[in-house]
Amino acid sequence: MRVGVVGAAGRMGRVLIAAVHAHEGMTLGAATERAGADGVGADAGTLAGVGELGVAVADDASAFADCAAVLDFTSPAASTALVSQLAEMGVAHIVGTTGFSADEDAAFASAADRIAVVKSGNMSLGVNLLAALVRQAARALPDADIEVLEMHHRRKVDAPSGTALLLGNAAAEGRDVALADHAVMSREGHTGAREAGTIGFATLRGGTVIGDHEVILALDKERVTLGHRAEDRTIYASGALTAALWTEGRGPGLYTMADVLGIG
Repeated sequence: MRVGVVGAAGRMGRVLIAAVHAHEGMTLGAATERAGADGVGADAGTLAGVGELGVAVADDASAFADCAAVLDFTSPAASTALVSQLAEMGVAHIVGTTGFSADEDAAFASAADRIAVVKSGNMSLGVNLLAALVRQAARALPDADIEVLEMHHRRKVDAPSGTALLLGNAAAEGRDVALADHAVMSREGHTGAREAGTIGFATLRGGTVIGDHEVILALDKERVTLGHRAEDRTIYASGALTAALWTEGRGPGLYTMADVLGIG
């Protein structure tokens, strides 16, 4: 399977290139960076530390025309622009980017009429299993107060994290409610008593933390805590490669990692 990687010179881009190179069922078909960025013109394998692969980093999405799928962990603006281009080329889009607006989400839904789009707040098996457990726990404990706590490295620019929102949505689905109607994103000052049925979020930033997430279901006299800690970015790459292979021969649609992994 010929696979493309966006953001080849970035931390996650280099991890993705190395993962594709190491996978027996894949070959790196193309890699890109934004115009004028460091790394454009360089060999993608050299950037990733796996030796020359004969794939020069391009600065235009047309490089992906011969790929079956493209792996994308970049920025909301870049990912949104890319999905329209990939839809024109008929190339599947695997999206690990987070922090999209409602309008940006709509662009992916539109493109998914023409191509397979796998878009998830987190690509790891463990996090998606956690989301399934959170959904079940929220359904089983209707009176529990639900709080989502997350911590990431100091350079992360969106909050709450895409994973925290994925987990919050799982809790809301377990309660058969819309997260937008029940989420409390921050608390400050004299807030009054906690409103029943809300789903709270707390965000921490610092150091080099890859990603820590906990969902707390607090009852009278007891608490249930479900959590996940990411120890290496390769878990996201592994999930993205699994998603890319899953799209092979699959029709258009907007999918999640829960679809890829067959867990709900």
